[in-house]
Amino acid sequence: MTDTDRHGHAMSHTGQQALTHYENALGALLLFRGEVADESRAVLDASPHSVMGNVLAAYLGLLGTEEKDAAAAHDAFVRYQKSCPAGETARERMHLAAATAWFAGDLRRAGALLGEITVAYPRDVLALAAGHQIDFFTGDAARLRDRVGGALSAWPEGDPQYGQVLGMYAFGLEETGHYSRAQQTALAAVERDPRDVWGIHAVVHTYEMQGQFAEGIRYLDARTDDWAAGNYLNVHNWWHYCLYALEAGDTRRVLEIYDAVLHNDQSQGLAMELLDASALLWRLLLADHDAGPRWAALADAWAARRDTPYYAFNDVHAVMAYVGADRIADAERLVRDREAWL
Repeated sequence: MTDTDRHGHAMSHTGQQALTHYENALGALLLFRGEVADESRAVLDASPHSVMGNVLAAYLGLLGTEEKDAAAAHDAFVRYQKSCPAGETARERMHLAAATAWFAGDLRRAGALLGEITVAYPRDVLALAAGHQIDFFTGDAARLRDRVGGALSAWPEGDPQYGQVLGMYAFGLEETGHYSRAQQTALAAVERDPRDVWGIHAVVHTYEMQGQFAEGIRYLDARTDDWAAGNYLNVHNWWHYCLYALEAGDTRRVLEIYDAVLHNDQSQGLAMELLDASALLWRLLLADHDAGPRWAALADAWAARRDTPYYAFNDVHAVMAYVGADRIADAERLVRDREAWL
């Protein structure tokens, strides 16, 4: 008898112990919690041939936009495909195809395949979450909204993860300009689970887009314990806090947060954090505020990564850092390298 996840989807070659870890991993993924990595490894420790366990590991290697993580995940995925036993379900084969397309660099094909899964299995949490992030990476605002909106009616409101799905939908609504509806939806999502940092992220986007900067600061201040630490999105939500402070004219507070959270001597040089650091200092530059030695330190951090062509969004922000630090030759070298690669 094949085990199923709690939404009734068959899980080939996945025993009960692995299934428990898989469900835990999905819960952590929706809340951007670091436990997702440990739980994902635990799935494969318990059931090395789990189709969805290997798919989950593949997606996690891709979602952080770190080339080295994607390369390691790709190698593991190829090894799995060479040794995996037969018997996967149609849903699982579609996931395998989506991961294969994503590793090949075809995000839009991967997103389309995940969309087909969502149409057929609207409560496949992994397909929904991974597809939502692909829509985010590719800037497809309409699909960011409609991928989740189309699945929402299949989710009973009593489902423990309904709130997180609602938070994803709220972000899609905001990105397509439905600010009032998005705000109502996002607030409802966070009301269901105060730790829903993606839902909080959707709320702060709606305040930003409506020029409600003081309201945004009050909202984040009231929920600091829920979003400011212990999740992968905390630095980005601090970046949003800085946007409010910058609009309010409080440059001192902006630089204080930058030094404490966005980039400092203890920063690990992750792309997701360097992106926010570059984007914030660039806004200060455009507003004629002096960032002092921060540009030089940030440019050094980007240079230390030695990134090869992988994700253009990262490259743009590296160029920002080089230009801000007056390292024009480094900026031009990076642009020439990517042009040659293309």
